[in-house]
Amino acid sequence: MTENTPKLDLLTTGVGGLDDVLGGGLPRRRVYLVQGDPGAGKTTLALQFLLEGERNGETGLYVTLSESREELLAVMRSHAWQPQMSIYELSVSQFATSEDEENTLYVPSEVELGERTQALVDEVKRVRPQRVVVDSCSELRLLAQSPLRFRRQLLALKTELTRQGCTVVLIDNPSSEGGNELLQSLVHGVIHMEQLSPAYGAERRRVRVLKLRERAFRGGYHDFIIRRGGITVFPRLVAAEHREPITREVLASGLTALDTMLGGGVDAGTSMLMIGPAGSGKSSLAMRYALTAAERGQTAALFTFDEGYRTLLARVGDSSPNIAAHIDAGRLRLQQVDPAELAPGQFADAVRAAVEQQATRVVIIDSLNGYLQAMPQEQFLMLHLHELLSYLGQLGVLTILVMSQHGLVGQTTAPVDISYLADTVVLTRFFEAEGRVRKALSIVKKRSGSHENTIRELAVSGNGVQIGDALTNFRGVLTGVPGLDGGGEHKLLEGSK
Repeated sequence: MTENTPKLDLLTTGVGGLDDVLGGGLPRRRVYLVQGDPGAGKTTLALQFLLEGERNGETGLYVTLSESREELLAVMRSHAWQPQMSIYELSVSQFATSEDEENTLYVPSEVELGERTQALVDEVKRVRPQRVVVDSCSELRLLAQSPLRFRRQLLALKTELTRQGCTVVLIDNPSSEGGNELLQSLVHGVIHMEQLSPAYGAERRRVRVLKLRERAFRGGYHDFIIRRGGITVFPRLVAAEHREPITREVLASGLTALDTMLGGGVDAGTSMLMIGPAGSGKSSLAMRYALTAAERGQTAALFTFDEGYRTLLARVGDSSPNIAAHIDAGRLRLQQVDPAELAPGQFADAVRAAVEQQATRVVIIDSLNGYLQAMPQEQFLMLHLHELLSYLGQLGVLTILVMSQHGLVGQTTAPVDISYLADTVVLTRFFEAEGRVRKALSIVKKRSGSHENTIRELAVSGNGVQIGDALTNFRGVLTGVPGLDGGGEHKLLEGSK
């Protein structure tokens, strides 16, 4: 924006996150269209728009052509709202023509539409609102019976309401997937709302700004939810908007052997993938980073999709008696995620809140299996995850991703290959030796420095995590059925199980 460009007078919508998507809000004294299928949340958004005006000392008018006053008041009561806005009902019976009137040279629909439009304008002149909602254009379109008549009446209504100083929101239920192009061309901006029905779990909703003149807006789809109190939009995460200068910091795990294998530790602002069969110690290793960060006085956040809160505390509590103190002090934050209720934008917003509001330095997602299975219909989930990791990296956060591979011993496979996204990859395996099932640990990738290429034994018990020496006398450990190489003996960990 240049110095000669006039600053726009913007209206905030009152919908959490939507103003961010709109680039600050809606330019005043313009007409906007909110379209979507029934149940998408159009009425709730419109009511929040008027409520925001009340909070700013602006008068609001809700013009309803399809719902009654009592129905609108019931919606407001469900959200515990007590607005002072005016509600004006334009009912069909109010303007119904008699049989005598129908036997005239005038088209009854045109007469009725004109009467309705004039009655709406008269009400606006009486109330003198700054914000107006017209619900819905579908009724006006039915009355018009022709696109030409519909367009002409809308143009007249648009001209008169903006002349009165109103910012107008039109609500429409589009008959086609793309919406009514005639209506979209007349308005200053178009907000499209959708409700999706996955094969399992609750419905999911998303919003997209199709058009907004005078403003640069955030394109694409943005997830949103409706709960008591209104709509909350989760703006799509754009990592490039969150670049901050960071200084190099090496973070230790608290396990000397693991830090040695990693060349001293891992850098802040990088991502680490811990991958291996279920039960091979991945979550325990990841938890060590969280507890060590808490002991340093930093904040760590663990988002768990698979393991229950109580189970996690019971598993970690014996070896880390200070975990309860870290949780009470806010240095360790555990959040159990319900996969069936998750939307990608909502999860990204929770991670952003942990980082930006709670100064979190270590983020653990355990596991990616639950995260991926929660969103089987998300075609661009890998791009979403890439953007999330880039965002966390640019803020200097260590991100640890836990993923379970299919299979236990022998050949194992991962549900998706995300190793190329991670800066560091830690591999865990089961192997058999001396009549016991044991665990092995190796570092197969580290972008930010050198690392050991050895394979060490890993043991997880009530005493915590132990890492042994390199398994130099074994071959085929990663296959699950190793053999001794060159004879000799190798001392294995006693606590391995």
